[in-house]
Amino acid sequence: MARTQKNKATEYHLGLLKAKLARYRAQLLEPTSKGGKPGEGFDVQKSGDARVALIGFPSVGKSTLLSLTTKTASEAASYEFTTLTAIPGVLEYEGVRIQLLDLPGIVEGASQVAKTADLILMMLDATKSTEQRRLLEYELDAVGIRLNKSKPDVVFKQKAAGGITINATVKLTKIDEKAIRTILAGYKIHNCDVMIREDITIDEFIDVLLGTRKYVPCLYVYNKIDAISLELLNELAHQDHTLVISCEMNLNIDYLLERIWGELGLVKIYTKKRGEHPDLTDPICLRKGATIEVGTYAMASIAHSLKSLNMLLFGEWFTTAHLTVIDKVFGQGKWYQVGLTHQVADEDVVSIFTK
Repeated sequence: MARTQKNKATEYHLGLLKAKLARYRAQLLEPTSKGGKPGEGFDVQKSGDARVALIGFPSVGKSTLLSLTTKTASEAASYEFTTLTAIPGVLEYEGVRIQLLDLPGIVEGASQVAKTADLILMMLDATKSTEQRRLLEYELDAVGIRLNKSKPDVVFKQKAAGGITINATVKLTKIDEKAIRTILAGYKIHNCDVMIREDITIDEFIDVLLGTRKYVPCLYVYNKIDAISLELLNELAHQDHTLVISCEMNLNIDYLLERIWGELGLVKIYTKKRGEHPDLTDPICLRKGATIEVGTYAMASIAHSLKSLNMLLFGEWFTTAHLTVIDKVFGQGKWYQVGLTHQVADEDVVSIFTK
């Protein structure tokens, strides 16, 4: 495909080849019946408010960074392949617990673990060529991880009969109806509805059909900047989604933690019981854009293991039917009475009262 000239006459053929290649890759990634022994693999139980995966070639500084930012002692050495299993650590920042996973350098299974992460830190050696970054991106892309991309705004729905219906709300410049039908035929899909709301590519449409892609934010972290020129340092620092550090000299580590927090897109809310001061020691962590209702369920899951729809909040039992309650949020210096659909902001204080 790389040697095929791209033009109107070949784009349908290329689309069909890409669809076949994606399907074969997906089949290779499916778990086989010949599983390994119990306990094998790199995955560990997810804990904390978020998970960050450290991905990189051996000896780029992943273990050193884990030791610097957490209380975990990850073995580090100047030779390659020091880390052969996934090593978890807990990064505490702004009262939030973030699980930091030191994954092995390109080893079978490590890339699959990255699918479970909320953020990927791609550790790179600033003294080496850009080939490292390209190979890592290819490895992650091959297992279905899309870095710093959003899910295509496409609605795909299969049906029992009625043929193929394709609608688009925008002008398509990278794919057309003929290419879409060719790809659908390659997947033996003959009855479906497709609604396209953005100008997508052939690869993005194939991702929609497969439905197994994971869209993960990624920070490219260049280590060992103390060993490169100022010109190269300036060039690296101005790239998108990139920052530069030196684990050896402890340079820019605090800024890295700030960027991790920003990329995760989390907000902290605090709870306040009736007649008491707010509890500012143990925040509840939510995604940006979360509502009071989402926060209520988060509080409940922490307060009580939900075996039924009953929840214990601030010592009072009530069911989900009673969630039309009076919620008070302390933000911008004063209290507001809001509803369950109110979006919380970072460091809001929330009180919930039953009627």
